[in-house]
Amino acid sequence: MTNRRADTRVPIHEPIAARWSPRAFDPDATVTGEQVTAILEAARWAATWGGRQPVRFVVGLRGDETFDALVATLKRGNSYAAAAGALLLVCADEGPDENTAFYSAVDAGAAMANASIEAVARGLVAHPMAGFDADAARAAFGVPDEVRPVAVLALGTLGDYSTADQAVVERDSKPRERLPLEQVAYAVRWGAAFTTGTSSSAG
Repeated sequence: MTNRRADTRVPIHEPIAARWSPRAFDPDATVTGEQVTAILEAARWAATWGGRQPVRFVVGLRGDETFDALVATLKRGNSYAAAAGALLLVCADEGPDENTAFYSAVDAGAAMANASIEAVARGLVAHPMAGFDADAARAAFGVPDEVRPVAVLALGTLGDYSTADQAVVERDSKPRERLPLEQVAYAVRWGAAFTTGTSSSAG
C-alpha cells in the first residue's frame, strides 16, 4: 500500500503522480489550521470559467460541530472518513442559467483537484466522495437553493492498513488503473490516437 504512484509514460510532478484516494485515515493524526488554509488557498486559485468563482466550502476539523455534521451526511460506504482530520463540503453556485450551472461544476472539479494535490504536497492524503446526502447537507448548513453541494473531500494522514477494516484493505489493494493514453487522447479525428509528432491538420 506504500507505492501507489501513477504509471506514466513520461515523468510528471511528484504530488500528481503520488495522489490517490485512500480510505484508511489515521484517527490520531491532526490536520492543522495552516494545512487546511493552504489547501483552501490552492482550491481558491484553481481556474474558474469567466472569472465567476462559484465554488464555496464548508470546513470541518475533526472534533468540531461542523465535522460531526458532515460525517452525519455521509453514506454508509464512506463511514471510514470519520477518521479523517478534516472534511470539506464542496459546493457550487450554479448561477442563473444552464451554462453557468455546467461550468460551476467544472470549477468545483478543478478546485478539488488543486486541493488534493496541495494536500499530497504537504504529506497528507485526500479522498473526494460523492456518497453523501446533499439534502441533509443543505439542511445542516443552510446552503442556499442556488448553490449545489457537489462532494465531500476528506483530508488527513494515511492510516495503518494492518489494522484497517478488511473491506477497506481489499478495495485499496486493487491495482490503480487508467485507460491507456491512446484511448483518451486523440488527434486529427476522434478515436485516432495522439502520438508525439501527430499533425494537427487533416492534411
